[in-house]
Amino acid sequence: MDKRLETTRREFVAAAAAITAVSALPIPFSASASPYAGEKIMGVFKVADGTELFYKDWGPKDGQVIWFHHGWPLTSDDWDAQMMFFLLKGFRVIAHDRRGHGRSTQTDTGNEMDTYAADVAALVEHLDVKGATHVGHSTGGGEVAHYVARAKPGRVAKMVLIGAVPPVMLKSDKNPGGLPIEVFDGIRAGVLANRAQLYVDFPTGPFYGFNRPGAQISQGTIDNWYRQGMMGGIKAHYDCIKAFSETDFTEDLKKIEVPSLVMHGEDDQVVPYADSGPLSAKLLKNGTLKSYPGYPHGMATTHHDVINPDLLAFIKG
Repeated sequence: MDKRLETTRREFVAAAAAITAVSALPIPFSASASPYAGEKIMGVFKVADGTELFYKDWGPKDGQVIWFHHGWPLTSDDWDAQMMFFLLKGFRVIAHDRRGHGRSTQTDTGNEMDTYAADVAALVEHLDVKGATHVGHSTGGGEVAHYVARAKPGRVAKMVLIGAVPPVMLKSDKNPGGLPIEVFDGIRAGVLANRAQLYVDFPTGPFYGFNRPGAQISQGTIDNWYRQGMMGGIKAHYDCIKAFSETDFTEDLKKIEVPSLVMHGEDDQVVPYADSGPLSAKLLKNGTLKSYPGYPHGMATTHHDVINPDLLAFIKG
């Protein structure tokens, strides 16, 4: 054997032995040193039908709670910029992966708004969360509206909808400004034909507005969207298209009385502004519309430096 190779081999073996020896030593610090010692900051909760929901629960357990609900076909990771912003300001931040998405069970049933809202209610009860601000983006906004309209008294303090699907996306005689069914059939066809390619094309194009002239394209953001999408189950993602496009949230919005902020980008190519944000704000008893000229559907990521302070001002106000 070449002497240089033999030397390298011996060094590798020695290094591996050293690492093994160190890993066998007792941990030199106490877990009690953590400010959240004994508190579960990530977990999995099993709901009644056996579905396991992955969730993050960060920050002081007596802190003011902000609960984030992600869009299709993403995960709680889509809220990284918000989770860290509010965590560092002393809030307790919670986010879960919707059933069929991310690290939750890849369900073949229950992929509709009634069950999504019931899942949230069960997890809220499990964590005994009270007085929370629920923030939902896109499909997550529909989930939030459906949950808040049914929440037990004291569980919800405020609501925020960001680029959210309510009141209803699908075009009909009652909703002439909506999108035709062919749009959603096309998304379904893309999921079935080549989900991986669709999950590249969507963030590369309309989701973040990267298809607009002069857009500051982030390949990392595109890759992260793809990563999150491919973590979920295709059946759940397929079913969810019907849930976010055809569910009518009009009656939910009318029932909600807590202070609510509707934030929507005026250049949203996924949930068009005119048929969503302004209409939702009008239906809410205590709703405020804040629109963002030129901002895309994924503005909580691309413009978190603006969105986060606006969220903070509403929550504190």
